[in-house]
Amino acid sequence: MYGPEFAADPAAVYGKLRAHGNTAPVELAPGVRATLVTGYEAALHVLRSPETFSKDPRRWRDLADGTVSPDSPVVPMMMYRPNALFTDGEEHRRLRGAITDSLARVEPNTLRGYVERSADTLIDLMAPRGAADLLGEYAQVLPLLVFNRLFGCPPDLGERLVEGMSGIFDGVDAQKANELLAATLFDLVSLKRVRPGPDMTSWLMAHPAGLTDEEMIHELVVLMGAGTEPQQNLIANSLRLLLSDDRFAGSLGGGSLPVDDALDEVLWTDPPMANYAVHYPVRDVVYEGTLLSAGDPVVVSLAAANTDPALTSDQRAGNRAHLAWSAGPHNCPAQGPARLIAAVAVEKLLDRLPDVELAVPVGELEWRPGPFHRALASLPVRFPVTGVGGEPLAREREAVGRSVLPALAGQPEPAVPAVPVRPVGAWARLRGWWRGE
Repeated sequence: MYGPEFAADPAAVYGKLRAHGNTAPVELAPGVRATLVTGYEAALHVLRSPETFSKDPRRWRDLADGTVSPDSPVVPMMMYRPNALFTDGEEHRRLRGAITDSLARVEPNTLRGYVERSADTLIDLMAPRGAADLLGEYAQVLPLLVFNRLFGCPPDLGERLVEGMSGIFDGVDAQKANELLAATLFDLVSLKRVRPGPDMTSWLMAHPAGLTDEEMIHELVVLMGAGTEPQQNLIANSLRLLLSDDRFAGSLGGGSLPVDDALDEVLWTDPPMANYAVHYPVRDVVYEGTLLSAGDPVVVSLAAANTDPALTSDQRAGNRAHLAWSAGPHNCPAQGPARLIAAVAVEKLLDRLPDVELAVPVGELEWRPGPFHRALASLPVRFPVTGVGGEPLAREREAVGRSVLPALAGQPEPAVPAVPVRPVGAWARLRGWWRGE
């Protein structure tokens, strides 16, 4: 599940795995064995049975006995961290409560404003060129701007967070990326201990759960992880669908943008986290004739479960019974804000660039390898140039630089480049933008 063949056509792989039944043996990375749950009802059984299937990776036998090396690329995504994702019972309720209570303090209108201003800024930079990579220049960057604002994160820490989080998801030098992420979050927590503000980091810190610095760091890991990589994939995958599928693209010109329907479709068929929700049987379990051994990873394929042939209904528009947000006690606590961010991001782009179209056939788009995510490598598009006109364009960019950028970044005013550059990697793009490179 870690090679380009799987990334190119995971549905074909799920189809073959179903020959084993609702569960099948897989390899997440070289030498990392797991059981993949592909059936919808089987997935619900695992997700809703915490007394049998634990989320605590300290039960992972192959990691504990050295069969799986600590430097395996999937370990940072699966290793124990003292946060709500990797705990059970009362400890999980305490840690999750801090997250849900802090998220409840985020006003939807405020969040919408963050997204709209971030989207307008990025579109202003793309519009004069008539072409862009909507993944690297929009879907990747927008959630980072929004979440850096929500978490009160200065830009210098923000670019390091993106570098660390991207490395973990891609499995490229994952151990180094994990160390960078932990060090950066320690710096953010230390900063907020001295200078708290009206942001998620400070609210978590002040919560009655009494989070330690270590717990703060790892709670932020799960929040940042859920709010960056999966969010960018939801935005990009939805834009891909809207621009390539006649059921959606055919109605764009009519003024009624079916964004909610597109989001539902993506969450059913191409969920941004396709395979995750890792559980560990607390004892040997026989499920439908298959032995699930205690301490061996059981990975729920949210994508395969959503497309289980046993599901009788093919009507996905408005149907929210998919498992893209997981289910049970560990279902995503931020699905409302996540959906709002994606919907506003997509609506804003289609409103500002109504004639946008894919620059390559949809079949030529490439997907990034990795066992966990469903992520495009790029999303090249073209559109009619807007804002061209010499001096007026210069004045427009100057206005953007003086008003929106400093407010988003929370830093001294950066210079706005005459022609935006395209550094490699999301954090490099942010760095270049903030510093006016």
